[in-house]
Amino acid sequence: MKLLITAGPTREHLDPVRFLSNRSTGKMGFAIAQAAAEGGHAVTLIAGPVALPTPPGVTRVDVVSALDMLTAVQKLLPLHNALVMCAAVADWRPKLTSVTKLKKADMRPVIELEPNPDILKAIRPLKGPRLFVGFAAETGDPVAEAQRKLESKGLDLIVANDVTQSDAGFAVDTNRVTLLSSAEPLTALPLLSKLDVGREIVSWLERHFRS
Repeated sequence: MKLLITAGPTREHLDPVRFLSNRSTGKMGFAIAQAAAEGGHAVTLIAGPVALPTPPGVTRVDVVSALDMLTAVQKLLPLHNALVMCAAVADWRPKLTSVTKLKKADMRPVIELEPNPDILKAIRPLKGPRLFVGFAAETGDPVAEAQRKLESKGLDLIVANDVTQSDAGFAVDTNRVTLLSSAEPLTALPLLSKLDVGREIVSWLERHFRS
């Protein structure tokens, strides 16, 4: 297979110094990329701003913002058989940005935001026979939200996890996820290393890949 994988956060800049972002470190997406490369697949990894080395055998494309990531996905998707959207893409960005650092005295107490595009929604017309995998990193009831996203975003597989768990959230090397698809019964995996979770996802893709 030729896999396109997104990983890490995006940064939505207010000025050259300040930005909106989230706690994603990219570890899960990089683990999937490593697992896929180890399995002999061709892997392109679109990475937001993270402090991680590129897995061996993986082609890496670095981006910053949600718009950057959308552009990269649109450009590269036609060259791949499957997409794994593991990145934690910011839902909003500042409506106004400054090319120079804003002085404290000039800043307003309210930052006006505008929505970022939903990448999966934007590229849905390009799906065709490709396999699309999404993530639902949630609090509360991750499985219910994952089921909603599975249907609304036209995904083949979605991976749900509760990011409030200290051993399965951000910036740790383990994860506890549930796999949901329309092709197989719900599968709740035990606590695993993120690399082993990546191997489970790659195995699912291998079983359902249509060459």
